[in-house]
Amino acid sequence: MTPLPRHHSIFFLILRRMRSPLILLIVIISISVLGLTLAPGVDADGKVQYLSFFHAFYFISYTATTIGFGEIPYAFSDQQRLWVTVCIYLSVIGWAYTLGSVFSLLSDRNLQQAFDLERFSRAVRRLREPFYLVCGYGETGRLVCDALDRLGHRAVVIELEDGKVGEIELQGYAADVPAIDADARNPETLKFAGLTHRNCIGVIALTNDDDSNLAIAIAARLLAPKIPVLCRAERPETAATMAAFGTRHIINPFQEFAELLALALHAPAAWQLTNWLTGLPGTTVERFRNPPRGPWILCGHGRFGQQVVIAMDAEDVPVTIVDRDPPDDLDHRWVHGEGTSADALRQAGVMSAAGIVAATRSDIDNLSIAVAARELNPSLFVILRQNQYANRALFEAYDADINVIPSEIIGHECLAILSTPLLVPFLNVLRRGDPGWSTALFERLTSRLGWDVPEVWSERINLISAPALYRRLMRGETITLSMLLRSPDDRTETLDCEVLYLDRDADDHRAVPDGDTPLRPGDEILIAGRPGVRSRFALTIANEQTLNYVLTGTDLPGGWIWEKLSTTQRPRRAPDLP
Repeated sequence: MTPLPRHHSIFFLILRRMRSPLILLIVIISISVLGLTLAPGVDADGKVQYLSFFHAFYFISYTATTIGFGEIPYAFSDQQRLWVTVCIYLSVIGWAYTLGSVFSLLSDRNLQQAFDLERFSRAVRRLREPFYLVCGYGETGRLVCDALDRLGHRAVVIELEDGKVGEIELQGYAADVPAIDADARNPETLKFAGLTHRNCIGVIALTNDDDSNLAIAIAARLLAPKIPVLCRAERPETAATMAAFGTRHIINPFQEFAELLALALHAPAAWQLTNWLTGLPGTTVERFRNPPRGPWILCGHGRFGQQVVIAMDAEDVPVTIVDRDPPDDLDHRWVHGEGTSADALRQAGVMSAAGIVAATRSDIDNLSIAVAARELNPSLFVILRQNQYANRALFEAYDADINVIPSEIIGHECLAILSTPLLVPFLNVLRRGDPGWSTALFERLTSRLGWDVPEVWSERINLISAPALYRRLMRGETITLSMLLRSPDDRTETLDCEVLYLDRDADDHRAVPDGDTPLRPGDEILIAGRPGVRSRFALTIANEQTLNYVLTGTDLPGGWIWEKLSTTQRPRRAPDLP
């Protein structure tokens, strides 16, 4: 849908479409009024009288609307009645044509789009809280909008397919999600959707077309250069162009999974911990079987398969490629054929392989490859690429070791970037860290916080978000992390959370800092904890009375009267910390 220019009013659009029937109706009424003034009538005394234009127009008006008050100001003559009869039939024809045009106009697709655009623009203009502009409401867009709603963030959606826009109203989001079926590549559409709105805090381009995502990235860069943009890109050349235009976050689902696969081969605990921290809120993560080292088989050497090969090479894992069109690759062993064929799998060495990756574009072929391979080697580690969300039940029924769902990969990455930007540098440290360190950290966190996806958030120590803590630190007090992470209800209890990352200066970043690390004004800390801990911690750092109790065990008076009374009464002290 192409949006109407701002100066193009729907009122004038209706007038233009109704021009012919309105002109016909005006002509019929004019002729009827003129003829009625010329037809001679007779008054009560038998004298010839002619109706004035006012009386003629009045009579034609209520006759045309079938009200029928009667003949005025005197009973009509035969000539007048003959003319009125003609006028009645003319008006019936005129009104029938006009009403038919009205009904046709109301069902016109362009007018409906104009009304939808006007309602959509009005809803966006009325937004008073920060919101994200989501372009594309497919599988990935739905996951992102669901997560944003759970996190309490508003969203505005642009989707090309009308049917998917209708699904938004059925989702039951906590807050209204303004949505419109339009082409997000059009800069005018992006402006109507709030790209230049003062409360727009981010653009998320999640369409299935790389060219569309690139157009959105370029438009956002030129029209709103200060707003961060997250874009999906599956082709390297598209990602390079996006990066040249200053796109901050470019997500390639295949590359993301390949990096996670390399991490799983190198440091399995770090891979498990990444899945746990970036899971969707409200879900439970199961402990995966670690991918084994040894010879692997790859079926399908497309964009996804190429990224998998790069990951295998980075970890010195031998891989055999099975494909219909063998690649011009002399560095790897390849087999010409179909992965669904048992003969091709035997030639690839399935009997002695450690794992297999079904990476074709067909979900049915991928499932067939997995079934055939497991029949030949039941101990195989199986990675399945799932292309269509509608086939989810089939993939869950098969129970592969890893299901690669591009929409979920992108959704998890988007949430990690949007909800907690500090999580991204921590994950980078985790991926580069020692496998033994990540194993110990993973066991400690999951044993303490469980396998439910934790609430991950960051807090900056400033006057806005942590006024009580900030003032104490500015006065020179020494407050460590272990002193702060106490329950505001009972300071002898520790909050169910862990500090994962501390960002202090441009060159001072600490992963999993010790409990005796002193805090400074301006620090930003990344925390993972059980649900409900965030609000209790926020109360501690914002409220002076609560913070004083957590640090010293003393309840300060909370008002002027209590301050006066406190001069004669000794404050309650909590027991000393163990």
